[in-house]
Amino acid sequence: MGGEPVEILHGIDLSILRGDYTAIVGSSGSGKSTLMTIMGCLEKPSGGHYYFDARDVTLLSDHELTDIRNFRIGFIFQQFNLLSRLTALENVMLPLVYAGAPRSERRERAEEMLVQVGLADRLAHRPNQLSGGQQQRVAMARALVNQPELLLADEPTGALDSRTGEEVIELISGLHARGLTIVLVTHDPAVAHRSDRIVRLQDGQITSDSSAQGERS
Repeated sequence: MGGEPVEILHGIDLSILRGDYTAIVGSSGSGKSTLMTIMGCLEKPSGGHYYFDARDVTLLSDHELTDIRNFRIGFIFQQFNLLSRLTALENVMLPLVYAGAPRSERRERAEEMLVQVGLADRLAHRPNQLSGGQQQRVAMARALVNQPELLLADEPTGALDSRTGEEVIELISGLHARGLTIVLVTHDPAVAHRSDRIVRLQDGQITSDSSAQGERS
């Protein structure tokens, strides 16, 4: 807007390895969501470098970034971001449409993902016919339908009650157990401690980076 640029992240030095399950925690305004958007190739850092699988994201074209987002990264958000006019099945099929998958393959893969998240009997339901937990499961199925290498979850339990949130975290833990790399932003200590590693942010800086097991003991 013509004002002075605001520096949100300062001197971040962070590596995420394949198979990691990392929670990023911090108070509101600490830079968690900004770090997540950079990791998800939704934004380029204004300074420094971010490497995704040894490729410098700052040097990639918009088309290359789109390919990474569509095929290699899955996103889960607090507010689900489902299209209200579409059924659960149609919402999950969307990434496959953008990826150019054949129509028959789209339906088969979308149904398979909804079965995996426990919604085999909700394929034809629209978001307003689903509970919050069911909507988040649809969002998870959509995030996973292109078989990403990295799952980014931004406050995935923030809009859910404690029981439903626990069910979602169990699903995420199961995905990690099958080898998926997961980075999760949360303000909930209980959710963070389900991960293997906790990175704490404050005022745009990493203040600690430790194993969740060490914090639990």
